[in-house]
Amino acid sequence: MGAEASRKISASSARSHTRKPIHNSFFTSVMFKTILLVFFGGVLAYAYQAMTPPPPKICGSSGGPPVTAPRIKLKDGRYLAYKEFGVPKESAKHKIVYLHGFDSCRHDLSFESTLSAETIQSLGVYIVTFDRPGYGESDPHPKRTVKTMAQDVEQLADQLELGSKFYVSGFSMGGEAVWTCLKYIPHRLAGAALIAPVVNYWWKSFPANMSTEAYNLQFVQDQWSLRVAHYLPWLTYWWNTQKFFPSNSVIARSRAILSREDNELLPRIISRKAENDAQVRQQGEYESLHRDMMVAFGNWEFDPMDLENVFPNGDGSVHLFTGDEDTLVPIKLQRFIVEHLPWLCYHELQGSGHFFPFADGMGDRIIKALVSGRCDAS
Repeated sequence: MGAEASRKISASSARSHTRKPIHNSFFTSVMFKTILLVFFGGVLAYAYQAMTPPPPKICGSSGGPPVTAPRIKLKDGRYLAYKEFGVPKESAKHKIVYLHGFDSCRHDLSFESTLSAETIQSLGVYIVTFDRPGYGESDPHPKRTVKTMAQDVEQLADQLELGSKFYVSGFSMGGEAVWTCLKYIPHRLAGAALIAPVVNYWWKSFPANMSTEAYNLQFVQDQWSLRVAHYLPWLTYWWNTQKFFPSNSVIARSRAILSREDNELLPRIISRKAENDAQVRQQGEYESLHRDMMVAFGNWEFDPMDLENVFPNGDGSVHLFTGDEDTLVPIKLQRFIVEHLPWLCYHELQGSGHFFPFADGMGDRIIKALVSGRCDAS
């Protein structure tokens, strides 16, 4: 009896000891999975918050910046802020719509400081600049495409009563947008000037080896920011606000990306931008800078190199001005475009960088060429 009882007690004791590890293992497993789930849930929540841009601070809204500029209301309900230069519109012989560049606003008419009063008066030039969507005091456009940019230009011209035909000119990313006017509203144009226009490395006509070579001339951080804007546009906000990798050098306004001439001209540029620079990004960087990148380097609905001559009868001209030392827009891509569009009036400026419109005499040269209707004007 004693031995049998002892064996029963030992067996019972053994079973109880084997149950404890099973219970502890189960509890530990549940706890680990719970912690893991909470961790990944937190990571996903953080990632979602990091990738989701804050809502824009729309001008004129509660808590938003004030409206100080004249504005028009577009067909879709958005407002577009504008600014006028030159002779009175009613007496002007030449009416020009100007599109500003990246990280700029309606106050930034690139060649204003180098456009003489004599040229303005003698030629009868009227210029209207406007804040592109999301910049300055123009409402953001969440559904912006390359086509809507041309539509905005046409509506502005109609509401300001510029007539059946008008000129368009644009600098840098605004110059790239001029291509959209040549595509979608060519019947409204009296002439056009693309000034150091940005190129999209993914335009289909560029040979792959050429666009890749030109693309690799950019800083590595800029290559990545453009790659994200093109392939993963939904990550554009996060990529340009994260702190793990270097930010886009243009957004950071790095001097390292500028050419020799650009650095020499920088004091002029800074002095002109300082007074109104606070307005540029006041509605938020996502709807101004980031969306600008997504549209400029996204999948375009057309290829500019497939465009036909807008002025086959010689009643107008399209000019492309570029510096051969432009470190932001590779010169070889501009030359390729001109080879495929022989009707372009091409002006390659020796020793000039991206910001050549700020150089002495360039304003007069650009305007005289634009309104002349000829390629041989300078």
